Amino acid sequence: MNYGEIKNVDIANGTGVRVSIFVSGCTHHCKGCFNPETWNFDFGQPYTQQTEDELIDLLRPDYIQGLSLLGGEPFEPENQKALVALLKRVRQELPNKNIWCYTGYLFEELIGKKPSRAFTDTSLEMLSLIDVLVDGEFVEEKKDISLKFRGSSNQRIIDVKESLQLNTAIVKGSF
Repeated sequence: MNYGEIKNVDIANGTGVRVSIFVSGCTHHCKGCFNPETWNFDFGQPYTQQTEDELIDLLRPDYIQGLSLLGGEPFEPENQKALVALLKRVRQELPNKNIWCYTGYLFEELIGKKPSRAFTDTSLEMLSLIDVLVDGEFVEEKKDISLKFRGSSNQRIIDVKESLQLNTAIVKGSF
């Protein structure tokens, strides 16, 4: 897996002050994407053990509320295994931090209710380690800059834990 950028102080991609990683590789190619350079799986730098250690260290301060995964596309099959390892480590070493993930795939695709290349042997495990999922492709015609934590009105902010328990997407109303 490659990544394009790590933001050590991010207030735009989830609640509170966060650390965000923008992974490389995306097959959605949404019109109007804010980060099209990350469509290429080879963009950026290789994700290594040193990268993971850096992310964990950046997450340690008390003022950091959590980690956000963006892209590119975190749920591309090529990215899932490396991200599962990172998320497990965050859960083990920093259990008080929350995890947000932005994906162009729908929750229903990630749990196997709808056919998708993103549904793999690791997608459910990855989902189980995430607190909040912002799902759905960015749709330029539905762009709305007044929306909190979303780029277009078709995207949903989902409570992953409750959604997995009920096997249906539970959309969050407030933060």
